[in-house]
Amino acid sequence: MKRLLLALLLAGPTVLAQTTPAVIPNPVPETPAPDPAWHKSFKTGLGLNESLLSNNWRGGGVSSIGFNALLNGKANRKVGPHSFDNEADLLFAFVQTFGTNSPGYRKGQDRLYLDTKYGRALTERWDMFLSLNLLTQFAPGHKYDKDAAGNDRALFTSDFFAPGFITAAYGFEYHPATYFHLRLAPFAPRLTVVNRVDRFVAALGDTPYGVRPGHSTRFEVLAAQILAEFDKNLSPTVNFKARYVLFANYEHLNIQEIDHRLDLAFTAKVGKYVNVALNGIALYDYDQDHGLQYSQGLTIGVAYAFQNYVDAKK
Repeated sequence: MKRLLLALLLAGPTVLAQTTPAVIPNPVPETPAPDPAWHKSFKTGLGLNESLLSNNWRGGGVSSIGFNALLNGKANRKVGPHSFDNEADLLFAFVQTFGTNSPGYRKGQDRLYLDTKYGRALTERWDMFLSLNLLTQFAPGHKYDKDAAGNDRALFTSDFFAPGFITAAYGFEYHPATYFHLRLAPFAPRLTVVNRVDRFVAALGDTPYGVRPGHSTRFEVLAAQILAEFDKNLSPTVNFKARYVLFANYEHLNIQEIDHRLDLAFTAKVGKYVNVALNGIALYDYDQDHGLQYSQGLTIGVAYAFQNYVDAKK
């Protein structure tokens, strides 16, 4: 009997150790990273295409090398009812041809757009805003045709700050979602800058971009602007962005002389750093041409994107 009691006493701690569950302390919850004061995002892409043909290639065509680049950066901040939004949207593409009667550089797409805006909230979805934006291009542009003798020629049609459109706008902004906003500005004076306007008379007529020779600017004080922008990830790998701008001068307020511009960009990621981008621009500006202008470009290249915040769910 004594031996049995002694055995139980010795085995007790072992049995308790095996049957008593271990006490695990409650995990310390991770402290979420503080929301940055400035919400910043950055997207860029580079593309290169090349075609090389021998001199006796019977299929036709020309040798060429092309380059395109795009960049979009945003920096936005909200402090109470006040908001500050800034954007840079850049696009450039060109092709260099070889082995033709007129080889050389040909510009494709070219855009330099800068925008800054201050907003004061009126309701959850409506702000009163004041903005300033610039739209111009990086490089010279030409119109290619033939002279009276049938020879190829290139006439100047544009250059850096020729034209350059600087627009100040005051009005109301509607933003029902993080990826869409609409600005309605009944007062939006615009300054058109054309550096050395005489260069473009041969190709564009007596008043290139509405600026008379001997002058370098045109100031449209009484004007209105509508700007709508949509920028959304349709899936984890696909992004769609569109920007539409309407500009109307009250002094020439008729349907024919209202300016319209639509910029579209569709980007799909193929791999971590490889993407396919389709860009298009449609433009109607009575002071430039009485018809619709458009350009389109397809890019396959490398891409990089960064943002320091998590998109709010709507």
